[in-house]
Amino acid sequence: MHPFRAAIETGDLDALPDLLAEDVRFLSPVAFAPYDGRPVVSAILRAVTRVFADFRYVREISDGRDHALVFKARVGDREVHGCDFLHHDDSGLIDEFCVMVRPLSGAKALSEAMAVQFEAVKREMGLA
Repeated sequence: MHPFRAAIETGDLDALPDLLAEDVRFLSPVAFAPYDGRPVVSAILRAVTRVFADFRYVREISDGRDHALVFKARVGDREVHGCDFLHHDDSGLIDEFCVMVRPLSGAKALSEAMAVQFEAVKREMGLA
């Protein structure tokens, strides 16, 4: 089992920053511009755990430094299917984290819920 998956499934959110490279890039399913850096990506990941309900990984695919973690969850009353695509740098840390979700109604619900969470993300980063 991938260490990121294990941390999420056990609720060990404190372990997440140690799995991320300092210059990690997060590619959101609902935002055009990427988010860069361990502090902001860690805060986004914590926020997502507050938005998703009934989150569960259903498949894991690994190929060297690339990993795909397929998941299902709910956002409000919308069922969301998605995938976390992780890439590791030479030291084994996640340096790229790309999330894709479907269907469009679920992506819209995720976008709206995360917009609310971004105030908490700013506070966690000391920006608010």
